[in-house]
Amino acid sequence: MKIVFMGTPDFAVPSLEKLIEKHKVELIITQPDRPNRRGKKISFTPVKEIGLKNDIEIYQPKNLKGIDTIKKLKKINADVFIVIAYGQILSEEILQIPTYGCLNVHGSILPKYRGAAPIHYAVKNGDEETGVTIMYMDKGLDTGDIIKIGKMSISAKQNTGDVHDEMMELGSEVLLEVLEEIENGTVKRVKQNDEKATFTSKISKEEGHINFNKTSEEVLNLVRGMTPYPSAYTILNDKKYKIGEVEIVDDVELKTIEATNNSKTNGEIIKSEEEIIVKCKGGGIRVKKIQKPGSKMMLVKDFLRGNKIEKGTVLI
Repeated sequence: MKIVFMGTPDFAVPSLEKLIEKHKVELIITQPDRPNRRGKKISFTPVKEIGLKNDIEIYQPKNLKGIDTIKKLKKINADVFIVIAYGQILSEEILQIPTYGCLNVHGSILPKYRGAAPIHYAVKNGDEETGVTIMYMDKGLDTGDIIKIGKMSISAKQNTGDVHDEMMELGSEVLLEVLEEIENGTVKRVKQNDEKATFTSKISKEEGHINFNKTSEEVLNLVRGMTPYPSAYTILNDKKYKIGEVEIVDDVELKTIEATNNSKTNGEIIKSEEEIIVKCKGGGIRVKKIQKPGSKMMLVKDFLRGNKIEKGTVLI
């Protein structure tokens, strides 16, 4: 099939690579190059890197509204446009250009978690299952008819980065199945139930602030959901410390520790020798990875070799 591919981040890369292998990708549209964090070097998007390696034409408009863009897309006479985390809304005019429509790979089981951050929300909400949905695009936000869903489980040890990496591979596999069905004329479409729709907004850094008045399970899920980006954090001695991994303390162990403490304050460090255990609502959390300002993320046992934290200190 002749394809125009629109995408930007790592999430889109496995799908693009498989499309290049199995089909004819005529054009890649991705976001404009931007300076890196230090502003000294221009960074290509991950999708552009793949396109350059495969000698595919790259197009990076600031937006898709220009007349020249419409003409360019019509001239290709593509069978489908495939959009994966591109970062711009497609106009109705563009949606009508390809022969078999525009397909989108979305990181949730629609209509649950429409919007910008479906993986973050699934993990921080403690969901045990998620998936990837291939759908026909329409003028709404993730509202198009569903073609196919691939499901996957989420373990309590997985964070958003882990789920992201597994899901982008799953999405590429399901996408190829859908294209085969389109070619064979066996593809089916199912309308979404809008009454069951839930929505996600872009995750902000402030959402990573840990509230130890929550249960240990809620704290665990927040840390998982915010890792690796934008990260969970707490305030210790007026400084922001990132928390990269935690685990729930077993009830028996927690009772033993609490027996030697008079702590009644959530957020209080109730053990700080060789490990950090923090009291929270109805339980306790063991911090396994921590990052102080100006340093790198490290295991707590390594952190404590050079940083002393007093038992009884309250994290806020």
